[in-house]
Amino acid sequence: MGAWELLLVGLVLLFGLCGVMVPGVPGAWLVWAGLAWWAVQDTRTVAWAVLVGATAVLLAAQTVRWLLPPRRLRHTAATRRLAGYAGAGSLLGFCLVPVVGAVPGFLAGIYFGERIRLGGRGEALASTRTVLRLGGWNVLVEWFACLLVIAAWLGVLVWG
Repeated sequence: MGAWELLLVGLVLLFGLCGVMVPGVPGAWLVWAGLAWWAVQDTRTVAWAVLVGATAVLLAAQTVRWLLPPRRLRHTAATRRLAGYAGAGSLLGFCLVPVVGAVPGFLAGIYFGERIRLGGRGEALASTRTVLRLGGWNVLVEWFACLLVIAAWLGVLVWG
């Protein structure tokens, strides 16, 4: 597979990851489709192993999401800004403390965004709990699964 094709697969994976934060966009399915496109083009068995593993992880994430309360976040600028903080915090946590750092990074990103918006520590904590109850856990589950899949893909590209 050439460099341009890998770049396009990476862009599809990135769009899928960003799509997780946008309500109504099938982010996890875009990530899976990009990975499937890569696996079909790659001739190694490790590519198919990553695709099978990614399918299992994404299906497990969907199952967990169906067990959680439905997503009820409003479509406002504050929600988009908050999604940006949560995503940035999660990515930073994922890089600083590989894999498990994504969860506290996500929570810290929400708290940081609410602390900037509201000003006080108590209000930010209460707002963070509210955001998580209104659908933040759903987003976190799907986001974390997509991060795992993308990390596996990058791992195969670098070390595979």
